[in-house]
Amino acid sequence: MASILRQIVASPRQKHPEAGLDLCYVTDNIIATSGPSSTFPQRAYRNPTDALVKFLDYKHDTHWAIWEFRAEGTGYPDSEVYGRIRHYPWPDHHPPPFALIPNIMASMRDWLKGPDTEVGRVVVVHCKAGKGRSGTAACSFLISEEGWTAEDALFRFTTRRMRSGFGAGVSIPSQLRWIRYVDEWTKHRKLYVERQIEVVEVHVWGLRDGVKVAVEGFIDEGRTIKNFHTFHRHERIIVEGTDPTSTVSAYSNSESSLPLSDGKFKPSDLQHQDTLKSIEAGGNAVVFRPSDPLILPTNDINIDLERRNKAAYGWTMVTSVAHVWFNTFFEGKGPENNGHAASDGVFEIAWEAMDGIKGSARKGTKALDRLAVVWRVVNGTKGTPQLTQIITEPREGEPVPETKAADWKSAQHSTLTAIGKDLGLRTASPASVVVSKASSLRSSGSSPQSKEEDQLVGVKTHGPDGEEHLAHDVGTAVGGEGQPAVIVSKPDPGLPKVASPVPTADAGEGGKAVGVDLGIAAGIVKSNSDDLSDRKGREDLGTKNQ
Repeated sequence: MASILRQIVASPRQKHPEAGLDLCYVTDNIIATSGPSSTFPQRAYRNPTDALVKFLDYKHDTHWAIWEFRAEGTGYPDSEVYGRIRHYPWPDHHPPPFALIPNIMASMRDWLKGPDTEVGRVVVVHCKAGKGRSGTAACSFLISEEGWTAEDALFRFTTRRMRSGFGAGVSIPSQLRWIRYVDEWTKHRKLYVERQIEVVEVHVWGLRDGVKVAVEGFIDEGRTIKNFHTFHRHERIIVEGTDPTSTVSAYSNSESSLPLSDGKFKPSDLQHQDTLKSIEAGGNAVVFRPSDPLILPTNDINIDLERRNKAAYGWTMVTSVAHVWFNTFFEGKGPENNGHAASDGVFEIAWEAMDGIKGSARKGTKALDRLAVVWRVVNGTKGTPQLTQIITEPREGEPVPETKAADWKSAQHSTLTAIGKDLGLRTASPASVVVSKASSLRSSGSSPQSKEEDQLVGVKTHGPDGEEHLAHDVGTAVGGEGQPAVIVSKPDPGLPKVASPVPTADAGEGGKAVGVDLGIAAGIVKSNSDDLSDRKGREDLGTKNQ
């Protein structure tokens, strides 16, 4: 019975022929697997921990170690994997705090390439499904430590982890944005400067009725996402025929310094109210300005959106859910400018490019057309220096910090934590009355939503030499043929292409924040991608790029 349940949950993934486990070899020394479990009922439909350990012992003896990324808890105690585990947890369906990346990469590098490393070591990465978080870490390692391009790393993970026609292995737009950040970080000496950021304003085009706009960030070493502020009606300015660009430019060095996704900021984008309303009926141009300084502890910022409509008998209907993560150090061109990222800027994104519900492309009815976040670095007060932290990848032989693990037993109840992030009826509360709301007509013509895509659909297994093991025809899932493929949202195009000027020492926070320590090189030697024993060209992979 347990075997049947695992087949259903993994459908249409294929099992490893030697162990019947959901895992794949991304390369000959990186294994990606869905999260194992030692408790019921999870172990009835997930990889049983003891079965995974038995397989790894048989194939790799003592030369394996686990890297886990589950903020919801692993589902097994460390002792069941001999304590051979590294913990770097962050929440499901989200990118990691970027400050974790250098330590994750260094710890994996030391295990595989350290001076005392035994031949044949492997890294086993897992999250819940072994896709988003695991894929982000695996691709980041191939980029930063093996010299792969971001495109090749993503392509390899997809072709090894996913079955043809079922989308990309890493598909969440914000996680893809983070992989591009890793690529920039790798190309520019692996230097990262953590800063406190103030969100000055949020500009929204085409805002619909009943949309809650919240600003979130990481706390607790990245294990928790905190809501730092939810905008209320008194913090909203409805733009009616006026040009709000003066508000944007007041917090930017110049027009050319604005790191917008389309590469150039044009005042004409904002100044014509008729154009804004013509995008879609019912939308207004709105500026949200916090009544008190809104300060986040790191460069990582999340804008969370939820749209609610009134329903009968004290209920509200959630009709839209979306969010987007960005990092101001990279949006401010920090890597390209030797760590001197812009001290202010604007991040802009369209509704279609935002993250959907639980890692899917589904967001519900359209809540807005696009938004722009105006941000700036928090300046130190007189006698108090600006709070910054220079982070480099630990060198070989240096200690590598590890994050505190989440309670492994909490994985049994992890499904309850995301219940509020979905569409459907919710109990009305006093707080929902004062959500951000534009004075506009309600949008109509919303299409019915399909059932949320299973985050495990389309996953397959691979052996260490890239061989596929198919128990049935590709494209045929449990439940019959013709099962629809996962719909994968497209990420917003590329990193910002507009270069930001390098702040001088006279600018205050720009020069003084980082100081002379910015000249320290990471000193990490990368191997060429051609040196990988299992490296294969795209023409040899036998699967089209998704």
